[in-house]
Amino acid sequence: MNYGKSGKGFKIILAILIIGIAIWQFNGQGKRRGVSGIPDPVQTQATGQTKIFSGDYTLNVTYLYEYDIKALVVSTHNYSSSNVGDKISPRDLALAWGPVAAYNNVVDFNWRQSGRWYYWNVKTYEEIDKVGGVAGVTQHSSNNHIIPADDNVRRSVNKIKVGDYVRLKGYLVSIEGSSTDGKTFSWSSSTSRSDDGDHACEVIYVTSVEWMD
Repeated sequence: MNYGKSGKGFKIILAILIIGIAIWQFNGQGKRRGVSGIPDPVQTQATGQTKIFSGDYTLNVTYLYEYDIKALVVSTHNYSSSNVGDKISPRDLALAWGPVAAYNNVVDFNWRQSGRWYYWNVKTYEEIDKVGGVAGVTQHSSNNHIIPADDNVRRSVNKIKVGDYVRLKGYLVSIEGSSTDGKTFSWSSSTSRSDDGDHACEVIYVTSVEWMD
């Protein structure tokens, strides 16, 4: 038996696994930075609908507002369960603009995401006086449930990492649907930049992704 050949194969497999784990761990991390001059998101009244078919679910997607957001990516989080929400929106992006984006390299907000929420934490509230305090952070950052409109958009969304300055176009949406066995699903976007807590996240049906620098 040729143990030498077998050992070499094991080493190659191990190396591939290590590289794969490193790529997986790096995905979405990027580098924290600040970007000045990013304007507030723009939303305009919209009409129309589309449908999404996911597994045995048929989902009616209603456009609430057309949405155009330029923002600094401050955190990303992937979701991969069998839940229909995770299937249609496998990635959340925490985004910042205005003074929060400008001072993101000065103030360590300790951004993080889990359970479809985003969180931030600072050592003292005096640190965020320069961005307008808690209200300023609320009004100039958001957690966004990203629903890619097609496979090309999905691939672009998957490339987004912390520190990217991006422009997302699409729609804030409301979703209602059911499965063939009678299970129901609903999801509706916030349409305000000043709310917080439950239902304060934006649900964005994204039709295009652009890197701004």
